[in-house]
Amino acid sequence: MSRVKILDKEFELSIPESDLLKAVEQVAQQINRDLEGKNPLMICVLNGSFMFASDLMKRITIPCEISFVKLSSYSGTGSTGTVKEIIGLNEDITGRTVVLLEDIVDTGLTIINTVKQVKAMGPADVRIATMLFKPDACKHDVSLDYVGMDIPNDFIVGYGLDYDGYGRNLNSIYTVVE
Repeated sequence: MSRVKILDKEFELSIPESDLLKAVEQVAQQINRDLEGKNPLMICVLNGSFMFASDLMKRITIPCEISFVKLSSYSGTGSTGTVKEIIGLNEDITGRTVVLLEDIVDTGLTIINTVKQVKAMGPADVRIATMLFKPDACKHDVSLDYVGMDIPNDFIVGYGLDYDGYGRNLNSIYTVVE
């Protein structure tokens, strides 16, 4: 599909699934190399990163575990500026290497808040892996360890990202048509 309609907006194909999977493969190779012997705990930040986490985990060859947390800072097509508390992390991460799996880092607010909450739990190391990064939207000093690809500051859906809950199921990424 070159165009999709979600609710009241039109979106056009911007990143095909094949390009996304190549980027996931590159991130997986970096993690496999960097974290060999560390038994990392991957923490998938829901809802958006479920597809990235699934595809990434299929390519991780080192011993590791995965857990899932939920938080949110979006409403409609923009950030609310408020990040909710992490919900659902029941594992003891004291002394562990943790890799936060994010779908997208744009303003940086969500990941900064998440890292702060996770670091308060006493891990040995916290790393960030994001499928997508919007450097032009980033308003905070964010240190990303693994980035699938940099993208423009456009509103997108697909590959786990949504517009008011819809579009997460699309295999490719679509950009809003203004």
